[in-house]
Amino acid sequence: MKIIVFHANECDKKKCTAYKMEKQKNCRIIYNLNQIPRGAIILNPFAERAVSPEDKHLVEKRGVVGLDCSWNKVSSSAKFFSLTKYHRSLPFMIATSPVNYGKPCKLSTVEAIAATLYITGFKEVAKDIMNGFKWGHTFIELNFELLEAYSSAKTSSEVVNIQNEFLKQYED
Repeated sequence: MKIIVFHANECDKKKCTAYKMEKQKNCRIIYNLNQIPRGAIILNPFAERAVSPEDKHLVEKRGVVGLDCSWNKVSSSAKFFSLTKYHRSLPFMIATSPVNYGKPCKLSTVEAIAATLYITGFKEVAKDIMNGFKWGHTFIELNFELLEAYSSAKTSSEVVNIQNEFLKQYED
């Protein structure tokens, strides 16, 4: 399975989950947009479609591509987000990395990749990747109910509906 991370060199290398994933041989880091495989799922927080189980065949055949950049600069990465038609956003989840612990939707690169894999049916691969981090099991545990629900959906629309129903509980 191809896991690619386009690295924007905007982070502290000691805290970078992409570098640690590469060190553990769980991904390949690239620095040139031309190296992104055609047809791969590109994780894009601005995408209209959410990742869902219907993307399994794309992840399996073409892989998944994450962007490792600062959340403060993510909107300036527009070129990255215009590369392919297979852009997917992630539904609501809570970050557990030491940098963004407890923050909704501010996932680290490894959390985003693992969530994508989990939702698309590669649950054991997602768990194995997260086990490479001291806090990794916490991401799966804290988001378990949502991850399971998202992974049981059939379409992107169903994933969004599950997310919205979950968030309704916390309105007001």
